[in-house]
Amino acid sequence: MVSSVMRADVDFIEELRLRRWARENYVPADEREPAWHPIILEEMRRKDGEVSEAVLVG
Repeated sequence: MVSSVMRADVDFIEELRLRRWARENYVPADEREPAWHPIILEEMRRKDGEVSEAVLVG
């Protein structure tokens, strides 16, 4: 998880916008830019987990 200190630079609406962008522009971990905002990277890692769960279940 991203610490609250890292989230302090964005408000709730901006966080939602970043998370939506991350889901709409999802790329595999090896194609991600380390300079992307921590919230974007966190949301893409969440989606990684969802994809892994779907593969195990399906």
